[in-house]
Amino acid sequence: MASITLSQSSVLSQNELIQGVIENIITVNRMFEIVPFDGIEGNALAYNRELVLGDAQFAGVDDAIIAKNAATFTQVTSSLTTLLGDAEVNGLIQATRSNINDQKAIQVASKAKSVGRQFQNTMINGTGSVVTATTGGTAIVGGTGTDFPGLLALCDVSQTLGVGQAQTGTAQVNGGALSFEDLDALIDLVVDKDGQVDYLTMQARTMRSYLSLLRQLGGATIDSVVQLPSGAQVPAYRGIPIFRNDYIPVNQTVGTSTKCTTVFAGTLDDGSRSHGIAGLTAESEAGIQVVDVGESEFKDNNITRVKWYTGMACFSLKGLAMLNGVTN
Repeated sequence: MASITLSQSSVLSQNELIQGVIENIITVNRMFEIVPFDGIEGNALAYNRELVLGDAQFAGVDDAIIAKNAATFTQVTSSLTTLLGDAEVNGLIQATRSNINDQKAIQVASKAKSVGRQFQNTMINGTGSVVTATTGGTAIVGGTGTDFPGLLALCDVSQTLGVGQAQTGTAQVNGGALSFEDLDALIDLVVDKDGQVDYLTMQARTMRSYLSLLRQLGGATIDSVVQLPSGAQVPAYRGIPIFRNDYIPVNQTVGTSTKCTTVFAGTLDDGSRSHGIAGLTAESEAGIQVVDVGESEFKDNNITRVKWYTGMACFSLKGLAMLNGVTN
């Protein structure tokens, strides 16, 4: 008598299902752990930066005082925007197919992850302009929202350095390889905490280039690290922690090179609202909010809204600098 077939035997058995969902959509951004957030009231946060100092003079006895020019300032506004998504789950699916994984909980967790990832991407690449919402690749009529400016947009042109500029005074036309001289010059641009620099952040490929530079020194160690408040360790250069951030693009164009990237250096605000960068969030609803909207009017679906009222500020222009045109 023939044995039962595999296909028939499978009818009498079930696969063992592991509870939960294993993450497979991952982008490394170790810097996100140390970015401070500031809660604000109202629509936006306004602050003044120095533009021109009031003048001064040395004077002798009976000299006329001519240093009478007043200081001038420029006002900057950092606005909050809304970042959100709805998790919608059918009532029948939730009631009958949540015995191992809670269908609603899984969808809400995924939305929260998506909101967090969108913030991290915008923190680097945001332009502060209108972003057209789409569904299935089709633009939604009237569905427009404004993102917030990220580091690429917030960095002042006076704080921007091109590869090779530290050695020759002129950036390489088509970009070039990372060097210690470039990193030193980049660090020197960050002065708003009297020269203290809180972070360097770069793409994974640039991190590999940095480690390669260390190995070429002969006898140099690549074990220089800084310990974060969480206990985790990251590489360091001159005692400054280096954070891998894969949201930094690697397809920037410099001259004929179309595969350039950027390295950032800067400071973090300490709560005084006068240094470097800080994330912004609504004071009364700080962080990612999960709201049970309830039953859909038109379908047997339960809706949970995941939202974040958020933005980004660079308080001091001297607290953010970037090195452009890194090719390796």
